[in-house]
Formats: sequence, structure tokens, C-alpha cells
Amino acid sequence: MGNNNYVIVGGSSGIGLKLVEKLVAENANVWVVSRTSDSLQHIPAVTHIPLDVTIDEVDKGDLPDSIDGLVYCPGSINLKPFRSLKSAQFQEDFEINVLGAVKILQTAQRKFKKGASSVVLFSTVAVAQGMPFHASVAASKGAVEGLTRSLAAEWAPNIRVNCIAPSLTNTPMAGRLLSTPEKVELSGNRHPLKRVGTADEMADLAVFLLSGKSSWITGQVIGVDGGLSTLNI
Repeated sequence: MGNNNYVIVGGSSGIGLKLVEKLVAENANVWVVSRTSDSLQHIPAVTHIPLDVTIDEVDKGDLPDSIDGLVYCPGSINLKPFRSLKSAQFQEDFEINVLGAVKILQTAQRKFKKGASSVVLFSTVAVAQGMPFHASVAASKGAVEGLTRSLAAEWAPNIRVNCIAPSLTNTPMAGRLLSTPEKVELSGNRHPLKRVGTADEMADLAVFLLSGKSSWITGQVIGVDGGLSTLNI
């Protein structure tokens, strides 16, 4: 992966930050699109593009001239009873999970290397496994899965597009749900593998999907969820 150009949207926190660290360790050239850059100060040779994907327009001149891979990491955890959700909250989730990805992909599309580029998006286990209080996030992430398959078909064979669908992962975004050892244990016990996921594990799969080792994989939604979506034990 050395000398390849990767754009990581939301690469300053959580899974995105771990992914940036792993790509830089492989001598890749990394552009991070995010609102803040404080967490990137310890990582050399990262180009930061300050941008809020929900409100700002992407300037294609800020992106590298050729892109080997792009990962869209932003997400939301908006867990409320359906009766309490306002239409504006559905819209907010859709903007960050779907429209932000659409915006950056449309800007980057002509810069992808034909036959060599890979796109990775993120969904959630709550799309395949119905869960209470997940109506808004599951609706928007379900759209991400549809976008994944549609673009994989439209862009084949030149660009591969895949999606990772995690269960609850120990990241800052999930901090409220995992704020005590008791909450971590309770959440972990809901999974057949009896623990929550880590940002490292999600980033490792993203690295694989960006690499040539996954060159015959496209249009897939891959669950990384401790067995939650498929096992009943």
C-alpha cells in the first residue's frame, strides 16, 4: 500500500483515526477530511482537509490527483423511541450517513484509478438485525447499504465498493453507551463472542478491503458484530 493515495473522511476520531494510523504505518499517502485535526498531530505526513460534510462543499482541488481508495467513516448513534423522533432528526442522520457520502464520492469519482480503486462505507448491524430505538440510524444506514450495492454495480469493473456493518464498537461516539465497566460488560454479553468490538478490528477490515488482497470482493456488506446478526446462542 506504500505510495498509494487514500482519502479518509472522518479520520480524526474512532475507527477513522485507527485506519489513518494503519495506512501511514504502511507508508501510504493519506488525506483526512474532518472538522478537526488535533488528534492527527502525532501522525506524520497526513494532509488534513478541514470540512464538515453536512454543510460544506467539497473542493475537488483539495483531493489528490489520483485516489487509490476512499473510506467514509462518519456516523451517528441516535437511539430514541420512534414516537420521540422528529422528522428533523431523521434528516440529520440521513445527511451525515448518506448525503455526506454522496457528496464526497461525486467529487472524488473522476479521480479514482480505473481498475484499482476501492471505496469502503460503514453501516450498522441494526439494519440486518431489527433493534428497538434504532429507527432513525437504521433507516439511514439501510440507505448506505443500498448505495453500496448500486455503486458497486454501476462502477464495476473499475471501482470496488464495499460496506462494513459493525455492532457496538468501543469508540468515542459510543462513549455514552459504554461509559462504565458494567455497561461494557452488559453490552458485550449481548454478543455471542461476549464482548464489544474495537476500532482496531474495524480498521483492519477496512485496510483489507482497500488492499489488492480483496481485489475480487465488491458489492458486499460485511458484518463485524461478534456474531450478533447471525447467531442465536
